[in-house]
Amino acid sequence: MVDERPAAPARLDPESAEWLGALAGTGPQREAALARLYEMLVRIARAECRRRGPRMQITGPELDDLAYQAAADAVMAITRKIGQFRGDSRFTTWAYKCVILEVSAKIGRHFWRNPPVPLDAEDWDKLPDRFGFDPAHQAEWRDLLVALRRAVDTELTPRQRQVFVAIMVNAVPLDTLALQLGSNRNAIYKTMFDARRKLRAALVTNGYMAHDTTGDS
Repeated sequence: MVDERPAAPARLDPESAEWLGALAGTGPQREAALARLYEMLVRIARAECRRRGPRMQITGPELDDLAYQAAADAVMAITRKIGQFRGDSRFTTWAYKCVILEVSAKIGRHFWRNPPVPLDAEDWDKLPDRFGFDPAHQAEWRDLLVALRRAVDTELTPRQRQVFVAIMVNAVPLDTLALQLGSNRNAIYKTMFDARRKLRAALVTNGYMAHDTTGDS
């Protein structure tokens, strides 16, 4: 007979138990815990914003403002969902993931307020530079680029083509694209994986790439 009872919560480590006890309390103890949590999340958010900022052309006070907003919203999300924490990971790990998601969402929305290119733009001429192709072999990569464009148009589904062009041709960040398409990172990763596999197979079949016996990249 299968036991269908819900699994018991994992045993909390001492640090996580301390965090939950303080945040579930009242008065000065809770206020101090919230302040400590916010300070920790600001550090994480600022580091993540600095890592992603240059690619988004966001710098200075604007980047810091995004970090502070992300940290504040993450604190609200964590306190709202505190009852859902089951101890499968450390509390600080859980909090880290929350603030990273907030950073992704805010940077994504910022990107679409002033996008460097429209989602439906297709600047294929920039693709060789993004892949670091050697100008001395211009004729070779031009032929490959023509073959790649043909494969993108003939081998991919409309969704796969949209995702491939946005990420590989227009350099739209993955988190931003997921937000714009109402999707998530895992779904976009899966779409890109399938698209790359199809394109590689097409290029191999037509003699533009050697067959890789180690599997698809």
